[in-house]
Formats: sequence, C-alpha cells, structure tokens
Amino acid sequence: MSTKNPNSNSRLDEVVAETQRNRAKRDQGYREKSLKMYPWICGRCAREFTRANVQELTVHHRDHNHDNNPEDGSNWELLCIYCHDNEHSRLLDGEGTIESKNQKEGASHKAFAGLDALLKHKK
Repeated sequence: MSTKNPNSNSRLDEVVAETQRNRAKRDQGYREKSLKMYPWICGRCAREFTRANVQELTVHHRDHNHDNNPEDGSNWELLCIYCHDNEHSRLLDGEGTIESKNQKEGASHKAFAGLDALLKHKK
C-alpha cells in the first residue's frame, strides 16, 4: 500500500500558484508598457480600440518568446484577439515561419554558389 506525503501536494500547489502569480505580474508589466508605447490599433486589421474594449487588444511577441521583453518594445506588436489567434494558428499550421516561406518561394541566396570555382583556383 502506497502512502503519499500530504505536504508534497500542498507544496506543489504553492509552486503552481506562485508561478501563475509571477506570470500574471510579468504579463501585466509588458502589456501596460506596450499599451502606453503604441497606439491602440491592431497591427494587422487596423481596428481601433478605446477604453471600453481595450481588453480585446493583446500583446503579440514577434519571436514567440514571452520572456523576450526588451524595454524598447521591439518584440511586441498589438493585435486584436482575432488576429492574434490567427497568427498563432498559422504558426501551428507551419505557415508564417522562415522555413515555410523559403520552401514556398525558394531561397534567394545560394550559400555555396561559386565555391567549386574557388576550390579549383586554389589547386
């Protein structure tokens, strides 16, 4: 018969709760900064927001790293909830990435072009 330590569950609950509080603080910090820094307009559909509906305006991290929050806001863009969801669903579907863009359009740069001529020249 297995006996569980009742303190381990409460400690886990405390850690989870603290993590959620810290995330909420972090999110609130960059959200507040971005709302002060940028006009309240969706960067994709250009919908304008007011105090009445600003809760529908989200902060999107361009590099998808929520821990990358430079003070100048260069990794943020304000998107409405619909455009934000669309952006993340495109990423999940494999669109909107550098790799998928290169596969569709073909790479414009050939890293080893002319290398064979250089190697022949050295011999």
